[in-house]
Amino acid sequence: MFDFLDSDWFNISLQIVFLILITYDIKKYRETKKKEYMTNIVLTIGFAVWTLYPYYNSYFAWDDGLKLKIISTCQEDANQTLCKCVDERIFKEYSFESYQSLDKNSSDFVEFIKEAKKDCSNVPWF
Repeated sequence: MFDFLDSDWFNISLQIVFLILITYDIKKYRETKKKEYMTNIVLTIGFAVWTLYPYYNSYFAWDDGLKLKIISTCQEDANQTLCKCVDERIFKEYSFESYQSLDKNSSDFVEFIKEAKKDCSNVPWF
């Protein structure tokens, strides 16, 4: 039901909303010099960090060397796009430490991979 929360477009639009709110408050603060707008700026930045941190936490935990160790090898060109998409889903969902300690044969992980392959094989409508 809330699959849109995992999409990159949701993250981008959320960042745009936060930037609009912050720039509006900065503009109003410069015009009026009221402390309320400074409070709004601090609260908006705090809420943005609190909201967006979970989306980017897994990206920061993976450096390029670790990604190269985990990336699946694809032999066929037609399947290469699917493999890259599934790998990106893994990087988004798990941090490196949690992926290393994960049981790759568990039903949750198998279901995650099946769902990721299904979502990655769908052709986008735009």
